[in-house]
Amino acid sequence: MKHAPFRSVALFHSAGMALMSAAALAGCAVGPNYVRPSAPISPTFKEAAGWSPAAPADTLDRGDWWTLFGDPTLNALAAKVQVSNQNIIAAEAAYREARAVVSQQRASLFPTVNLTGSGNRSGSGGGGGTLIVNPDGSTSGGSGGGGARSTYRASIGATWEPDVWGRIRRSIEGSKALAEASAADLAAARLSAQGELATDYFGLREIDAEIAMDQATVAAYQRALTIAQNRYNAAIAPKSDVLQAQTQLFNAQSDLAGAQQQRANFEHAIAVLIGEAPGNFTLPAAPWTETVPDVPPGLPSTLLQRRPDIAAAERRVQNANAQIGVQTAAYFPDLTLTGSYGFAASELGHLFSSANSLWSYGASIAETIFDAGARRARVNQAKAAHDQAVAQYRETVLEALQDVEDQLAATRILARQSDLRRQASAAADQAEQIVGNQYKAGTVDYAAVIAAQTTAYQARRAMAQAAAQRQTTAVALIQSLGGGWKAP
Repeated sequence: MKHAPFRSVALFHSAGMALMSAAALAGCAVGPNYVRPSAPISPTFKEAAGWSPAAPADTLDRGDWWTLFGDPTLNALAAKVQVSNQNIIAAEAAYREARAVVSQQRASLFPTVNLTGSGNRSGSGGGGGTLIVNPDGSTSGGSGGGGARSTYRASIGATWEPDVWGRIRRSIEGSKALAEASAADLAAARLSAQGELATDYFGLREIDAEIAMDQATVAAYQRALTIAQNRYNAAIAPKSDVLQAQTQLFNAQSDLAGAQQQRANFEHAIAVLIGEAPGNFTLPAAPWTETVPDVPPGLPSTLLQRRPDIAAAERRVQNANAQIGVQTAAYFPDLTLTGSYGFAASELGHLFSSANSLWSYGASIAETIFDAGARRARVNQAKAAHDQAVAQYRETVLEALQDVEDQLAATRILARQSDLRRQASAAADQAEQIVGNQYKAGTVDYAAVIAAQTTAYQARRAMAQAAAQRQTTAVALIQSLGGGWKAP
């Protein structure tokens, strides 16, 4: 007889394994299997022959694209963005959260095992008498009522809901897709912060160049005012020449102050991007590296695949597709398997005796008979959400293609425009010098000097702004391709 409990355990184990195996073999995931939706694309990019769009492949290495500009200071700042930018840190935390959700969903595929133990002492009261508790736990004495008794239990049990219809597997599929979308969001946050840093940095360097121009302009206008004042003192020029020269000087000094304010704003923005308080960060003025990376002809189509926003949109379509299967599984019955094995005794010392063993196993099934169309509505809701995600994915692809076309066109046109700005500035500088000499000789009035000075000043600023715009457009093109020219 002492072997009977062990035979019972073996029977329980065999039956439970049989039920589990049957459920696993019968398992199938209901709902549509995922197929990446098509997107409206063109065979090539109109603005660059040899380019063509392709499917998302955002896991490809992007490389340190900012090094293409050859600026050591920018390289050092970009390295800080990688580890200190708060938006990137938040996106990384969201990605870890999404991965934890996947692990949580995957745990639902396995049984839940519980170990329990309890001890209880109970009795009933009576009139009179004295109740004595003996050292071995028994009671004696008392009268007029029932005695006290002890009960001890220890057991291990398991509960399992086999994923017969694939509800859990579809949930895992959806969670994995969302985790991958979160990873793409992290890449997008990183690329956005890096691009914003580069744009602000080039803006700051362009302002540094403008400040140097403004300082030189103020010095030149001060000399012009001195000349006008001397000519007025010598009764060669009217008072209006002095007043016009003062106006030019004061306007130039005002422009210099405005440029200094813009520089402060750029410096504060860069500080926030690298995770530092603006009051603790200073970026000294330095020579402007006006390098603009050349766009290689015939870049491979795989570059556009790396755009993280396209990847995130596509993974959200996959999640929406999985949710259709989750809701469809509600049409089928739920199966639950349970089993336990343990001991119960009135004395703690005899608790784990084979004679006191207990076991059980069983199965239950539940099916909703009537819910007034609630399940059908949830399936339709999931299908509508999927259609919405597909449309958003296709719109993301179209906007990405537009972005690339715009930046390619801007890159080509700005290169030509920058050359023209440089030529215009050189001509204006020469004209300013000639008119200044003519004024000193008394052959032209001061209005001609003002016109020449204004034209030369505007041409110099336009040249600097065109150079900065070429760099920021290169940054925008790199971002529109998902980061850099590098491809495997």
